[in-house]
Amino acid sequence: MTETLNGRHVVVTGGTGALGGAVVGRLLEQGAICHVPNAHAAAPPHFPYAAHASVHLAHNVDLSDSAKVEAFYHQVPELWASIHLAGGFTMAPVEKIESASFAEMMDTNARTAFLCSRAAVRSMLASDTAGRIVNVTARAALEPRKGSGMVAYTASKAAVAAMTVAMAEELKHKGILVNAVAPSTLDTQANRDSMPDADFSKWVSLDAAAEAIAYLASPANQAMSGTLVPLYGRA
Repeated sequence: MTETLNGRHVVVTGGTGALGGAVVGRLLEQGAICHVPNAHAAAPPHFPYAAHASVHLAHNVDLSDSAKVEAFYHQVPELWASIHLAGGFTMAPVEKIESASFAEMMDTNARTAFLCSRAAVRSMLASDTAGRIVNVTARAALEPRKGSGMVAYTASKAAVAAMTVAMAEELKHKGILVNAVAPSTLDTQANRDSMPDADFSKWVSLDAAAEAIAYLASPANQAMSGTLVPLYGRA
């Protein structure tokens, strides 16, 4: 088996975000063809790869809508890997979390990961492809005490972690490898703006996170499945 992504089709949800841009860039360096669903009518202006020949943007794709997810995956030829970066974050004391807010976290994080994983698995099984699925959970999901003050977020990311391990076990005989990364705080401009007094040197760089994700999605990863990879940096 070749150990490069050259010419392989890879879905990257959340690909127009901060981490998404880093992941798409890393995949393009390795020759991948990236398919990026976008919730809006046009790519955000900060996304650097909108005009890249190997990036296919699909607009107005609601990843919590089963039919739209299935339609998006149906038009991706010979899917090799599906990387699920789309998600959301919220903080609130437990007594102030509204039911709707909890449901929104479950939709944004857990439901999107499930629907995209399911569509990817259907595509891979139909084409008999021993492909790769990579989810994003969180440190708080692996260490729930870190989830103090963000119970809804922690619960939704814990669901992603559990789905990842369960799917890996279910699909191992099909050769489909399913993993997740669990970052602590990523070094994004938005996080710097919201936590200006933090020690940014302890955070995880986008390049480091993208490198780990790209490896898990690549043919070079021949045996890792069911792993929840801690990306904690120096935190």
